[in-house]
Amino acid sequence: MSQATLTLQPRPIDPSVDHEIQAIVAGAGTASTCNTDLAAGPWSFDTRPGYGPGASMGDVIPTGSPRQGQLPQEYRDASDDDLDARIRAAKATLGDRVVVLGHFYQREEVIRHADYVGDSFQLAGAAQARSEAEAIVFCGVHFMAETADLLSGPDQAVILPNLAAGCSMADMANIDQVEECWEDLEDLYGDLDTPDADGLLPVIPVTYMNSSAAIKGFVGRHNGIVCTSSNARTVLEWAFARGRRVLFFPDQHLGRNTAKAMGIPVERMPMWNPTRPLGGSDEQTLRDAQVILWHGFCSVHRRFTVDQIDQARREHPGVRVIVHPECPMAVVDAADEAGSTDYIRKAIAAATEPTTFAIGTEINLVQRLAAEYPQHEIFCLDPVVCPCSTMYRIHPGYLAWVLEALVAGQVLNRITVPASVADPARVALERMLAAKPTGLGR
Repeated sequence: MSQATLTLQPRPIDPSVDHEIQAIVAGAGTASTCNTDLAAGPWSFDTRPGYGPGASMGDVIPTGSPRQGQLPQEYRDASDDDLDARIRAAKATLGDRVVVLGHFYQREEVIRHADYVGDSFQLAGAAQARSEAEAIVFCGVHFMAETADLLSGPDQAVILPNLAAGCSMADMANIDQVEECWEDLEDLYGDLDTPDADGLLPVIPVTYMNSSAAIKGFVGRHNGIVCTSSNARTVLEWAFARGRRVLFFPDQHLGRNTAKAMGIPVERMPMWNPTRPLGGSDEQTLRDAQVILWHGFCSVHRRFTVDQIDQARREHPGVRVIVHPECPMAVVDAADEAGSTDYIRKAIAAATEPTTFAIGTEINLVQRLAAEYPQHEIFCLDPVVCPCSTMYRIHPGYLAWVLEALVAGQVLNRITVPASVADPARVALERMLAAKPTGLGR
């Protein structure tokens, strides 16, 4: 008598990071978290200065950063199921009048309501494509909503559900500091808008998408360009075809990792610290520089270490380690691969055999990928559950609040970029598109 073959199905995985944090705080989880305050509603921190609990909690927030007013009590008291139902009802009422965009790093309870899920530039493109929508609700952070406003129609309202959802990396390069840096470089190199005998400018400014609209506007005014994490090399090639050097901000690690992969020596990539004279370098070092790196970083990706990679290899022989290029150079060098969020997603989707993946990027995306591809073992390199502080400020309560306000005819938390900034910022974005990027980034 033949026996039937038993096929075991992969164990379902809960994609919710919030559920895991709640279990840790309740003593029912085996993992640890960087801050137990993450279990509280983000409205608990709306009146406090700072980025809130999570990866950026130790970063210094600039004076005057946007603050969120108190969320109405009914949304703070509502259950998860009630908020879920209210969001669905509001979206059904609004129909095509609203589009909800959700960044990869958003919590699962928000992502399930998104009409489009992607990285910052993909979502800005989605906003641009939905010209019939009267309102674009951007579940991400402030610079992303600004970019959506730049690329959407003038009659479309871009809404950020929680105004406190900023970005510590973007805040590490403010427009005053960048203008001062530019003046210092002009004193050193001469007129920065006049090309030399070879037709090359002394410096081309390149800003990462993770920057304010004011920074994008600065780049647009000074012959520069915007980049994403997966087209950074294409953009640097564009810049070097037009200039002797590149000033890259705000993320030092993306700039360093990209330039190093292009063969540029690390010693020709000095750091510019805006709190020090000449950025902390001497004149000769800056004259010899090919890439001047701004002293900025992503607090999420700075948590990943070579020791974590070594531990993953010891505990999981044959593990495939993929990290984001915002990680420090030593981490990128120790990994098997480095790429944008979209690269990471596509790499996992393309794996035909069951594979163990150790991923170095934000935990919400990693947990969602683990749930989406249960045939693989997928885990975050950082064993401590520590989401992006500012992405985690977006909660279903805020989403329900802004959507129900739209139903009532009220636009809350609208993000607008003034024309004086928007016009040159669009020029920088259009240059990026004209550079024919090979992909889309974070």
